[in-house]
Parts: sequence; C-alpha cells; structure tokens
Amino acid sequence: MEVAVGARMAASILTLLFLASWCLMSASGFRQRGMEREEEEEAHGGGRRLRGRFLLARATTVARTDAGEIRVASRYPSKSEPCPMHIGFIQMEPNSLVVPQYIDANLVLFVHTGEVKVGWIHKDELVERKMRRGDVNVIPAGSTFYIVNTHRGDRSQMICSIDTTQSMGVSLHQSFFVGGGMNPTSVLAGFDSNTLAAAFNVTAEELERMMRSQSGGAIVYMRGESTERPDIDDDNDDGAWTKQKLVDYLLGKVDRKKAGNGEHVGALHSYNLYDNEPSYRNSFGWTTAIDEDDYSPLRSTGVGVYVVNLTAGSMLAPHMNPMATEYGVVLRGSGTIQVVFPNGSNAMNAEVSEGDAFWIPQYFPFCQIASSGAPMEFFGFTTSSRRNHPQFLVGASSVLRSMRGPELAAAFRVSEERLERLVKAQRESVILPVRHHQLPEEEDEAEEELSKLKRGVFA
Repeated sequence: MEVAVGARMAASILTLLFLASWCLMSASGFRQRGMEREEEEEAHGGGRRLRGRFLLARATTVARTDAGEIRVASRYPSKSEPCPMHIGFIQMEPNSLVVPQYIDANLVLFVHTGEVKVGWIHKDELVERKMRRGDVNVIPAGSTFYIVNTHRGDRSQMICSIDTTQSMGVSLHQSFFVGGGMNPTSVLAGFDSNTLAAAFNVTAEELERMMRSQSGGAIVYMRGESTERPDIDDDNDDGAWTKQKLVDYLLGKVDRKKAGNGEHVGALHSYNLYDNEPSYRNSFGWTTAIDEDDYSPLRSTGVGVYVVNLTAGSMLAPHMNPMATEYGVVLRGSGTIQVVFPNGSNAMNAEVSEGDAFWIPQYFPFCQIASSGAPMEFFGFTTSSRRNHPQFLVGASSVLRSMRGPELAAAFRVSEERLERLVKAQRESVILPVRHHQLPEEEDEAEEELSKLKRGVFA
C-alpha cells in the first residue's frame, strides 16, 4: 500500500514539474520569438526602440511623380509571421490619374480628404463611382481599375487595405499595368508586336505610337482634359480605331448600346462612415464599425472597417478582438496606444500622432488614449469581415462586470464586496474618461483598493 501511495505521489510531483517546465518553456519561447522580432525590427530601420513593437514600419514609397505619390506601410518582416495586410496611402494632385492597372490583392479604399472618381471592371462592365471624404469602396483582386482626382484645386488623400493572402509574394502586392507605355510599361508590351497588332486588328505602326507615348509614371496629370467620359458616336463608326476606343477596349468596356442604353451596372455604391449613425456614442467620443452585413462588398475581401473619434483626454477602454487582427492609422490628433502580452506584461506603451500606423494581434488586450490637448481620430481595418464583437475588459459593459461573483473574487483573492465596488465604479462603457470625478479622499481609497486587488490580498 505504501509503495502504491509513494508511486502516486511521485507521479503527481513529476506531473507538476512537467507543467511548470512547460509553462516556463512557453513563456521563454514567446519571449525568444519577441526578441527575434525585435532584432529583425532593429535591422530594418531602428525597430522597436524608435517606433514601438506594434507600430508599422515607416511607409515605403512605391510610386512618386509630380502628380502624386503611393506609399505602403507594413509590419516589420518576419519569417515566422508573414504579414496578411499592408496599408496603402495614395496622395493625388488636382486633376491627376492613377494609371489603369490590376493587382494581385483585394483593395478596400477609404477617402480621407478630397474627392475622387474610381472606375473598375465589375462583371465585365466598366463601373464608375464618385467618392468623397468618409466613403469606403472595394476593388476586388484582379479587377482592372483607375482613380482620378476630379478636383481642379484640391489634393485628395486615400487610405487602403492591401490584402496579401492572394498575392504572389509575401513582401508586397504586384501591379499589372494595363494602360501605360514606356513608364509604366503596359503588360501588353510583352507580346510580340505582330501578334498584338493582329489581336487589335490595327497596323503595328498605329499601335506602337500609342504604346510608346506614356512616360510620366504610375500617376499622371489629365492635361486639363475633362474627367468625364466622352460619348462615342457609334452611328458614324467607319471601322477605324480611335485612341478613345482603344482605351475602352483595354478597360473591357463594351458597346454602350449593348450595356443597356447607359444604365449603370449593378455594383453597390460606396458606404460613408460619417453619414451613418455611429455604432456607439457617449459624451467622450464615438465609434463606427462596419462588416459584411452592413456593406456586402466586404464579404469577398474578408476585411472589416472602423473609425474611432475620442474627445481630448478620453480612452477606448481596454479590450481585445476575438475575431481578427486590427490595423489602424491616426487621422488627426495624438495620444497613446498600450498593448499587453498574454503573460500580463506590457508589450507597448507608445505615443502616436497623425499619420502613424499600428497593428494589434488578435486576442492581445489593448487601449487607445487621446492626449489631453485635442481629440484623436483613427481609422482602420480588421482581418475579418464578420462581426467582431470586441470583448471589453473594463467599464460598465465589460467582461469583469458580467462575470462578477464568487468565482472571479476567488480568482483575484478578494472579497466579493470589494470586487463589486471596483468593477462597478466605472459607469461609462466602451469610451471612458481618463480622469474620474471623485473627491481626493475617494481617489486615495480607490487607488488603495486597486493596489490591494493587484496584490491579491484579502480585506
């Protein structure tokens, strides 16, 4: 009997040692991966010491001309964790054009400032939509598109998600220019000239004149021409190919008569984040999040969209995303982003300002805090188009409020009464004031209670 009891005790001790060893190895492995990421970040431009662990690398310019610029920001490269999404910034001067192209990634476009016209191929037809500040629209991977700044006096700025799950490489998306010439080079230029001339049914000389005309880059001026598409008089068609008809052919536009006498193609219009009622609003700010149920084109991209506006000195309460990784860009103002590791240690406490981009891994707790001097607004994308249902950890609608009881009190090793006072002290939900309105003695008492809760001692 004693031998059996001794054997069971030995087995129990071994089990505990194994679990302890496993926990230590897991924590060590996580920290090791973190150190590896830090080394990679530092090797690619200063990394965490200058930018913060979950701030995106400075945006890289992928196209720049006198007419505009395209930049792309992404997470620091990691062999073990490929980045599923990049953030693109498109800036266009008045009356400029992003040359027709298609890419190997879904695009979700958001207009930050100005107005643009976007044209893309939808079900073999050309669709054109005018977009203004706050508008969101989707361009599917492989769909030829162009963008025109329709204003003659105002610059336009757009932010877009670039979903790399369909891309040919893991670093950046690949553009295939349809329109173009010497710079950028059209993909048509790779075909034999006689083959291409036969395909168009024009002479090689006529085709070559058009294919070698463009040398201005990926963003060009419209040269004072109207940004509205001109009508084509098909009744006087003598079989000759005009330059406009070649452009229409390259874009896949069919005869206007066959398209239904000018009726628009059945693609959905843009969704404006500012014109619709916010998902949540209180005295300290508001937030709007849209998913595939709100805007069906998002379903094909697997991307959600959100915008948050915090008044000066308020915070988006500590929470985590159970469905997706989050990417964001500070549109205006400044503040702080705090992120927490699974082991309860601080992963990042970084100051951010207008133009900074960040990402938050799925499940990681985090919060955003606006500076005391001015409101902070940030916009972004999530890696799921389904309803996210963020889990708030603090506040009137938090997990702690819902789970308060003997189990949670035992977990913190405090009395239920003390737990009740602490989790019910905050009356606001989702967006919280940073400074609470208590008397000095009440502040001291609350601070003492919170300190005891952290230490896990009984009253």
